[in-house]
Amino acid sequence: MAENEKKLGLFALIALVVGSMIGGGAFNIATDMASGASTGAIILGWVITGIGMICLGFCFQNLTSKRPDLEGGVFSYAKAGFGDYWGFNSAWGYWLSAWLGNVAYATLLFSSIGYFFPIFDGQNVASIVGASVLLWAVVFLILGGVQSAALVNTVVTIAKLVPIFLFIILGIFAFNIEQFNVDFWGKGEFRLSDVLGQTKSTMLVTLWVFIGIEGAVVLSSRAENKKDVGKATIIGLVSTLLIYVMISLLSTGIMSKEELADLKSPSMAYVLESVVGPWGATFVNLGLIISVLGAWLGWTLLASELPYLAAKDGVLPKLFAKENKNKAPVNSLIITNVLIQVFLLTFLFSDKPYNFAFSLASSAILVPYLFSALYQVKYSMQEKETKQTAIGIVASIYGAWLLYAAGIDYLVLTAVLYALGIFVYQYAQKEHGKKAFKPFELVWAGLFVVFGILAIFMLTSGKISI
Repeated sequence: MAENEKKLGLFALIALVVGSMIGGGAFNIATDMASGASTGAIILGWVITGIGMICLGFCFQNLTSKRPDLEGGVFSYAKAGFGDYWGFNSAWGYWLSAWLGNVAYATLLFSSIGYFFPIFDGQNVASIVGASVLLWAVVFLILGGVQSAALVNTVVTIAKLVPIFLFIILGIFAFNIEQFNVDFWGKGEFRLSDVLGQTKSTMLVTLWVFIGIEGAVVLSSRAENKKDVGKATIIGLVSTLLIYVMISLLSTGIMSKEELADLKSPSMAYVLESVVGPWGATFVNLGLIISVLGAWLGWTLLASELPYLAAKDGVLPKLFAKENKNKAPVNSLIITNVLIQVFLLTFLFSDKPYNFAFSLASSAILVPYLFSALYQVKYSMQEKETKQTAIGIVASIYGAWLLYAAGIDYLVLTAVLYALGIFVYQYAQKEHGKKAFKPFELVWAGLFVVFGILAIFMLTSGKISI
C-alpha cells in the first residue's frame, strides 16, 4: 500500500458504520417487524438484539485493539482462532452477505423510485435495467479510489438522516398510547410460546438492519488511527440502535399491526403520509433513495474490500488481490458486481425479492458473526480477561440463537452457497501450496454439501420457495 495513500479518520469511519447499517431496512422496518410480531414481541426482539449486538460490537472493539495485526476483521478472527477453513467460510459468508444485501437494496430503491416514476416497481425489467446502470456507476466511482468513495458516503450518510429524524420528531407528536397498547402481546393475552415465536420472527429483520456493524473493522487497514476503529464501531452501533427502536415503536403507536403489515415498501413513507399527508410520503421516498444510494456505495466498498484482504492473507485466490493505480481492489470489485448483476434477475421470479435477498444476506453473515464472537471467547480466556470473556459468551449465545431463529428455509438455501465455496477454498489452498482440508474440516464441508442438496430438493419439491 502506498505510503502517501490518504487514510480514513474517525468521522469517516463512523459514517461508514452508520451508512452501512442505515440503508433501506430503516425505511421498511415497521412493516418487516409488524408482519410477524405484536408490539410486546417487537420490544422483546429489540432487547435481545440490543444486548447481542452491543456485545458483538464490544467484541469487535476489543479484538481490534488487542489484535491490530488481524486487519481483515471477521475472517481474520475466525482464521486465527479456528483455522484456515473457518477463516475462509467467514470471508466467503461475509462476501455473500455483502453483495446479496446490495440486491435487496436494488429492489427497495426502485420500488421507491416507482413512487415518482411508475415504470419502475422493484420487480420488473425496467427496475433491472435501472439497477444495472447504477451498479456499474458505483463501480467506476470506487475504481477512482476508496478514499473518494468514502467521502461521498460521508456526505450521503448525513443527508439521509434528515428524513429519518423528521419522521421521529413528527412520530412523537402523532404517537397514540392507546393504539400502541392494542393487542400488545398478540391474540389478546400473553402466551409465552406465542410471544417467543413472534420474537423469533423479528430476528432476521433486526440482524439485517444491523449488518454493517463491522464496517470500520473491515477497512481498519485504511484507518488513520487503529484506535478510531473501535470507537467508530460502538458510536455507530448505539446511535443506530436508538434510531431503529424509535422508528419501529413510534409506528406501532400510529397504525395498527395489521395496517403496518399491509403497507407497501417503503413503509415509513406511508406511515408518515397517514400523519401529515402526501408530502410526507414524497419526502421519505426521496430520503430512501438517498439512503439506499449511500448504503449501496458503502456495501460495495465492503463487498470488494474483504475479498481483497482475504486474498492478500491467502484465504481467497490471488485473483482477488489485484489493485489498480488508485489502490482500488479492481478484480474483487468487478467479480462482486458481476454476481450482483446475475442475482438482479431474481426481481422477475421472486414473489418478494427484497425479503428474499435480505433474509439470505442475513443468513449468510451468521457464520462470520458467530465465529468472531467465539474467537473473542477463546482469546480472552487465553489472556485471562474475565470481563471480555463474558462479553464474548453473550455474543456467542446471541449468534447461536440467530442460527435457530433464521429458520430451516434460509439456512439450507445459504448452505448451497457455502457448499459452492468448497471449490474456491480448494483452489486457493492449492494456489498457496497448502493442503485443502484437515479431517475434521471435511466433516463440516460434508455437512454444507448435505444441506445444500437438501435445499435443492426442497426447492424442486415446492417445500420452500423464493
